[in-house]
Amino acid sequence: MACFNKKQQVIRLTVPASSCREHLDQWVSDQHAELSRTLIRKVIDIGGAHLNGRRLRKCSHIVKPGDQLEIFLDQQPLTPFRLDDSHIVFKDGYVLAINKPSGIESQPTPARYKGTLYEALLLYLKNPYRSLDKPELGMVQRLDRETSGLMLFSIHCRAHKALTDLFQSRTMVKRYMALVEGSIVEDEGTFESMLARQRRTNLMKSVMRGGKDAITRYRTVARLDGCTLVDVEIPTGRMHQIRVHFSEAGHPLVGDVRYGGHDHLGDFSVKRTMLHSAVVLCDHPVTAKPLTLKAPLAEDFKRLLLALGWNEYDHLSAY
Repeated sequence: MACFNKKQQVIRLTVPASSCREHLDQWVSDQHAELSRTLIRKVIDIGGAHLNGRRLRKCSHIVKPGDQLEIFLDQQPLTPFRLDDSHIVFKDGYVLAINKPSGIESQPTPARYKGTLYEALLLYLKNPYRSLDKPELGMVQRLDRETSGLMLFSIHCRAHKALTDLFQSRTMVKRYMALVEGSIVEDEGTFESMLARQRRTNLMKSVMRGGKDAITRYRTVARLDGCTLVDVEIPTGRMHQIRVHFSEAGHPLVGDVRYGGHDHLGDFSVKRTMLHSAVVLCDHPVTAKPLTLKAPLAEDFKRLLLALGWNEYDHLSAY
C-alpha cells in the first residue's frame, strides 16, 4: 500500500506480504510508474529514501514484507552541490568562511544528505592521503536554503568552542542585505521582540512571553519601485528573525512567501527570498586577531536590483 503526500512531497510505502525479493530502487519504481527507476536511484543516492525510520542509500538493498519506506522529494536539483575554491572567502588552519549559494541546504534534511553544504564541506576538507579520517567541522551557524552569503565554520578542535562562544556572546557583527516589500519611511530603526515557534504552522512569531529575545537593526540603503533595500545587523541569531521582524512590520522580504511576501515584484518574477549574509566582523577564535569577512552579493540579487533601477551599484561593491 502507498500514500503520497503532495504538500510535503513524501511517498510512504509498506511492502506487502506477497512481495517477492526485489531491489529497493526497482520495487519503488514499480509502485509509482510516474517515478522512473533512474530518478529513484538518484533520490536514494542523495539520501532521500528512509527504511523503517533510517536513511538508506543502497539501491540494491532487498526489501522485505512489512518494511516501511519513506521517499522524500524536495523538488530541488538531484545533482549534488560541490564546494570549490570559488566559494571560499577565508581559510586557515582553524576556521573556514564560505559564500553559500542560494538553493543549498546548510545541513542534512530528510530529502537529502549528499549535496548539502555540510556534506560538501566534509568532502572538500577530506585529506586525500588519510581517507579514513573524518575532517573536524563545527557548524555553529545556519542559513536557510534560499538565503545566500557568508557562513563561518570551525575546522579544528581548538576553534570549536571558541567560535560557538563568539556567536553566543553578541560580540560578533553579522550584517545582511535584504530587499523588503513597500517603502520604509525611516532611514534606520530597530525591532526587538521575543520569538517562538508556532506548533500549528511551524513558523516563528513574536510573543509576549515564552520566547527568546531577538534584536534586528536596519539602515535603509535605497527606496526602489515597490520595495526597499536595507542593510541589517542582528546582535542575536534567532531562527528567521529578519524575516519575522520585517514581516510583522508590514514589510515582508521580497520572495518570502512563507512570511507574507510575494513571488513577484511588478513584472519581475522572484524565485527565492531576497536575503544575503554579507559581512561578519569578529576576533579570530584562536589567534584573537580581527577578522573582516565579506561575501559578494549573489548574481540573482544583483540582477534584480539593477532591473529595479538601482543605479548606484558601485555602492554595493563591498558586498
